[in-house]
Amino acid sequence: MIFFSNKSRPYHLGPYPLERIARDPRILVSEISLPRCTRPPTIAGPSGTFPDAITKYQQIFHSLRDDNPVASKAPVPDDLSRRMVDIKGSAYFLNASQVGICEMEESCWFDDATPLNHGHAIVIVVEVGRIPEEGSLARSWVDGSIAKTAEFRAYEIAISVANHIQNMGFSAVAHDKHHGDVDLERLTVMSGLGTRSRTGILNPYLEKRYAVCAVTTEYALATDLPLAPRAAKKAKGIAWQLGIGGATSGLERWRQNNRPTHMSKFAMETVDRVDRPTTLIIDDEVPRIPKRASFFERPVHGDLGKKTQTERTRFSFKHPLAAAMVKQIMAMVPHQDGPVAAAESASCDDAEENTRALKSLSYLLGAELTGVCEIPKYAWYSHVDKGKPVECHHQYAVVMLIDQEYETMEGASGDDFISGAQSMRAYMRGALIAGVMAEHLRALGYSARAQTNADSEVLQLPLILLAGLGELSRIGELVLNPFVGPRFKSVVLTTDLPLVADKPIDFGLQEFCSNCYKCARECPCDAISWGDKVMFNGYEIWKLDAERCARYRLTNQRGLACGRCMKTCPLNKVVTWDGPIATQIASWLGINARWLKPFLVPIAVRLDDLLGHGIRNPAKKWWLDLEIVDGVCVEPRKGVNKRDLDLKRHIDPATQKIAYYNANVMPPPNSHGIPVIPNRKEAIAAAALLETPAEALARVQAGGPKPAHYIPTPPLADAEISSRDTDQFNPYKSSSQD
Repeated sequence: MIFFSNKSRPYHLGPYPLERIARDPRILVSEISLPRCTRPPTIAGPSGTFPDAITKYQQIFHSLRDDNPVASKAPVPDDLSRRMVDIKGSAYFLNASQVGICEMEESCWFDDATPLNHGHAIVIVVEVGRIPEEGSLARSWVDGSIAKTAEFRAYEIAISVANHIQNMGFSAVAHDKHHGDVDLERLTVMSGLGTRSRTGILNPYLEKRYAVCAVTTEYALATDLPLAPRAAKKAKGIAWQLGIGGATSGLERWRQNNRPTHMSKFAMETVDRVDRPTTLIIDDEVPRIPKRASFFERPVHGDLGKKTQTERTRFSFKHPLAAAMVKQIMAMVPHQDGPVAAAESASCDDAEENTRALKSLSYLLGAELTGVCEIPKYAWYSHVDKGKPVECHHQYAVVMLIDQEYETMEGASGDDFISGAQSMRAYMRGALIAGVMAEHLRALGYSARAQTNADSEVLQLPLILLAGLGELSRIGELVLNPFVGPRFKSVVLTTDLPLVADKPIDFGLQEFCSNCYKCARECPCDAISWGDKVMFNGYEIWKLDAERCARYRLTNQRGLACGRCMKTCPLNKVVTWDGPIATQIASWLGINARWLKPFLVPIAVRLDDLLGHGIRNPAKKWWLDLEIVDGVCVEPRKGVNKRDLDLKRHIDPATQKIAYYNANVMPPPNSHGIPVIPNRKEAIAAAALLETPAEALARVQAGGPKPAHYIPTPPLADAEISSRDTDQFNPYKSSSQD
């Protein structure tokens, strides 16, 4: 966007300017007239710890291929073009490189396949990832399986899109080259994603460096025309290099592809590293807390009442695309851990090389940012499901951030019907990345476990801080990264593979958040503090009212959950070469000239409002607003949130009532299924117990004792425990999101 803004570029056009290439309908006629192809023979792929892990996870996704549309069709538009925008948008949202749609003809099926009653095909292309450097450990892991990895990622997208369509009540089936019944080469040409040459099907931008999968469906959609062969040869001209039309520019792709493969596309190496996080953490005083204490876990047990308990099963999953991804997340949970090979690989004795290799692997699989830290004892939950105690069994955490997708967030209010799908997309991709990497490491002889939102033994926030991926923000229990702001979800891989830890970072966020109140102003439930930081369970933090936040996100009837703070944060920006030049300058100054922050932050925050950052951009709204009720899609019963900015809103910090549920009032760790009703009045009064960071530091330096309210509630005695099944209220353990 240095040269050409993508602000008005419709989302469904995707990151490549396919719309600029001439089309030739005569190609369609010739392709349809070709005889049905014979199914190609199955060729054994590469073997090894990494390709074997890819194969296993591809089979996990393949197990979700069955065509099971719900009982009733969704109230979708009659306009086939609007349907197309939703479907292409879904695939691009899931990181497809290119998407095309064509009508299905009988000749598109293999000659031994029984054609389904499917009139359309959605063709999904995924670019082959960057190959790790010659001679590196990562290269030895992935050699020969780069294409296989792209095929897997394309199939993951196809499965999600097919399940999305099924959730709207229409038949749909995903096809890859191993499990499909369709001629993928022919569909690639017919859908306008490739042209035939003597050496195979060439994509105008990717040539042969791509993988393709397809979804066939009865869901009627507007279609694309085949590419004109000669026009495709001219695709990479000056318009491509400069990003005319708002597509990702060739220059930005060149920049990313020329970075070392163990580095993110973001220049994290330019950010200052420090020995300790920029907010005070008194390590010896941070209590280990049970998973049962999380305000998104407590509703499962009935702590917040019947309504929130019921809504916990669907609050972030009541959209067909979000529900589709929950199926994938659930399918991966049983594979997060597993047996470890008896012998450790001799190739993994260099901790620095191991670290670079794992980072390269994470970026190949789709992570945006990756860091490593040693795991402090307090970052492990004390107890997990059903009160099971957790052992601190791994030394290192590989922490990965998955972007929740800037352009989609631009089209949303933050708490409408795509918000939950943004979370599920990141959680699904994170579970996939960490799962494959853990499987790979266990096969090398090193214990490793994927720690996902569905099943984690660790608290991820302190690990994000310690791995040098961000600083604590005013949003409270959320870390901000200098390049993607708060717009991410995290996943963690814990392991005993020798690694080198990264240091925490300092990019001046404490100064910024001290002078910016935009997230607090735009929070729909006043859960974000307008006041100063306090010490809470050993952390210096702008403490979020977690109960109020959870209640709103769980009971939001005009959308899925909530991400208003992420949507409206001034750091939610694009800072690559395609970002606005003013944003790039501001980002550079914020990282490299922090002494200017006292002067620049008030100006930057004011400009952010004046420029309308945080309002909805209609060009980026691709999804259909649908709500799943009793297993079928309906129009949202209560309407849809359409918030923009509320510039005049202000709360006096002296009158804002934040509830502080310290460790001593958390539910007993083994109170599974036993409601523990929070006492909000007492939690608000608990503000009087809190220290300022200066007071806490002075107490520690003087040898004072740890505050009593830092001591967690003990487990219930055996006689007090009653066995109650809560799986019906846990979306990752139940079979329904209704």
